[in-house]
Amino acid sequence: MKRVITVTVINQSGVLNRVTGLLMKRQFNIESITVGHTEQQNISKMTFVVNVADEVKLEQLVKQLSKQIDVLKVTDITEKSIVLRELALVKVVSPANLRLEMNAIVEPFRPQIVDTSKNVVTYQVVGHPDKIDAFIELIKPYGIKELTRTGVTATVRETQPLDTPQLSILK
Repeated sequence: MKRVITVTVINQSGVLNRVTGLLMKRQFNIESITVGHTEQQNISKMTFVVNVADEVKLEQLVKQLSKQIDVLKVTDITEKSIVLRELALVKVVSPANLRLEMNAIVEPFRPQIVDTSKNVVTYQVVGHPDKIDAFIELIKPYGIKELTRTGVTATVRETQPLDTPQLSILK
């Protein structure tokens, strides 16, 4: 099962290597990783998307990450209400005679054109990874010259749904 794990760390040399090394040693496949500064000086946040076989392995992963030097907090945010985003830069073969057609087709995805040349357009697309995947599939027939994705970053929403028991008339 895919899990979204955030790890808050002291921004020191070698922290990323130690954390990813632990994941590698324990044979967790990292599908996505992003790292960046937070609002606090010298504190960074890592966001991982990893495949974890079961709850026991997940608990083991969180405990082992928490024990790492320079790790301040480890949170599995998968089950929470979260904002999850990824950015992709997609260079597409785009002869002048097809540009209007291409722009009309991709318009529902609200991409930004960040670079253009005689025969190539570079789109920036931001959103949920499923949105990025759909955009890529839609534009693929035109010819993708280059594709770069940032990986997923996420944050927990301030307002979480209440866990209220549901009444059932089927009992």
